[in-house]
Amino acid sequence: MPRYRLTVEYDGGPFSGWQRQENGPSVQGSLEQAIFELSGERVTVTGAGRTDAGVHARGQVAHFDLQKEFAPDKVRDALNHHVKPAPIAVLEADFTSPEFHARFSAAARHYLYRILCRRAPPALERGRVWHIVRDLDAEAMGAGAQFLVGQHDFTTFRSSECQAKSPVKTLDTLEVRRAGDEICIEARARSFLHNQVRSMVGSLKLVGEGKWHPQDMHAALVARERSSCGPVAPPEGLYLVRVDY
Repeated sequence: MPRYRLTVEYDGGPFSGWQRQENGPSVQGSLEQAIFELSGERVTVTGAGRTDAGVHARGQVAHFDLQKEFAPDKVRDALNHHVKPAPIAVLEADFTSPEFHARFSAAARHYLYRILCRRAPPALERGRVWHIVRDLDAEAMGAGAQFLVGQHDFTTFRSSECQAKSPVKTLDTLEVRRAGDEICIEARARSFLHNQVRSMVGSLKLVGEGKWHPQDMHAALVARERSSCGPVAPPEGLYLVRVDY
């Protein structure tokens, strides 16, 4: 029974998230239906990151098993045909070992959050950035972000619905950089808590507005209280960029 590994890009806007849902279309469900159209087999597609509704991906990784064997290029092209018109693209498909697991084998996940700071609303990037009409102090945000790097109890930046057994995670990097009108926040860790990146970004926005000092990020972290977190950033600015193995 061959195991296939996919690298997938998608616009999360039309979906209820990666995970198959009763209440709306999902990326996982769309891929599983496309595989059925190709093979006639009902399979489960397992993703590296269970992205929320509205969150995008440039490099989601997934795996699935089939009874029949198809050439990887045929799998890629057939899935891209059958997922239409959903905004999903299978960038790569290949055979992988039976021991490979898209979620549990991952060594690091890379996320990007994009904030557009300008008065005019986005036209081309609508639904793909967090639009803020005032400028933010990216340097102060970068200073505040460094208080979160390392191994910590991230209870403050964890959704109340998070199902992780422990709130302790190791955040390898959290970098803030400016590119014209856009502020990009890049985060890397082996794994993240539910809503962790969006919660951190929402608090960093308060630093960028001058409502918080950079040191307030540390105070929020050590409080270990969800009420100490700033407003959670919206999903449309978040991208799963890459997964390392």
